[in-house]
Amino acid sequence: MRHDSAVTGARDEAARSEAVRSEAVQGEELIRALHDQHAAALLSFVLRLVGGDRHQAEDVVQETLVRAWRNIHRLEPAAASLRPWLVTVARRIVIDGHRSRQSRPREVGDAMLEVMPAEDELEKALRLMTISDALDALTEPHRQVIVETYLKGRTVNEAAAVLGVPAGTVRSRVFYALRSLKIALEERGVTS
Repeated sequence: MRHDSAVTGARDEAARSEAVRSEAVQGEELIRALHDQHAAALLSFVLRLVGGDRHQAEDVVQETLVRAWRNIHRLEPAAASLRPWLVTVARRIVIDGHRSRQSRPREVGDAMLEVMPAEDELEKALRLMTISDALDALTEPHRQVIVETYLKGRTVNEAAAVLGVPAGTVRSRVFYALRSLKIALEERGVTS
């Protein structure tokens, strides 16, 4: 009795395996038939959707046929035509692609970097020398408040504590130091 159930189980397994193989062959034939019947029309439809980009259109058609293969159990080969389903899938793929491109910045190649001007190191050095020279033209108290507040990034109260003067004095010195610095820079040819 046990022997019979083992033989029956083996036969069932062989039958299932054969059915799966047969289904795979039928699915492959269906996809091949879909490609032969609908690929050209689908490609021309998708070309209009993607603005004539043939590579993108071919990718969309390929993805459409892959989705048809994945959903082969849903497709009815006996239906009059599967083209409406394929067109809908292709249109949705194009829409999804458009939305994904909208959600992130467009990628550019290295060619754009060659066109962009790089900051000249000589210009930067000359600018720093001019600013340093203009700072040297300030009085010592004015230079100190500019260095503490602008170059070291301290607040007025922090600069007052470091310099040992009241905060009001620091504010006043910053005002007059900036005015003097502007004049010194204009004398050196720097305009705003």
